[in-house]
Amino acid sequence: MATFRARDRSSAVIQAPRSEVWAALTDADLMARFTPYVTSITVDGDRWVWRMGTIPVLGISVAPTFTEVMSLHPEERIEFSHDPARTDEMTAVEGTYVLSDHAGGGTDVGIDLEIACNLPLPGLARPAVERVMASVVKHMGAVFSRNLLKHLGEA
Repeated sequence: MATFRARDRSSAVIQAPRSEVWAALTDADLMARFTPYVTSITVDGDRWVWRMGTIPVLGISVAPTFTEVMSLHPEERIEFSHDPARTDEMTAVEGTYVLSDHAGGGTDVGIDLEIACNLPLPGLARPAVERVMASVVKHMGAVFSRNLLKHLGEA
């Protein structure tokens, strides 16, 4: 068993007001609908349990479930980290969304997240596995962005 990681940092200017962007990013049902491979997100207080469909990685298939502790700073920042009590979960995500007013109008949105996944593969497979993970994360981000923009009337 080895831990593999993928990170995504990106930013964009969205023409919608910050309150609308915030409302979308804090709606678990919308987040699940917008994000490829995510089948559901269950909210229990500050815990969001993400369930994903099967993702093939170098001959094995994983269907991650992971619990994130959400720290919401209204219309400014969303911080999320893996619930430390969930040692049974093989996947963890850590990151932030940062929202601010854009000088020309609209909202600046920045995201920085890292996914860590324990897989029954040797550490020697790290370059190949992390390339696949990076590709999947990039695809998920592109589709998520497109769906968010469409929801906000910008597609």
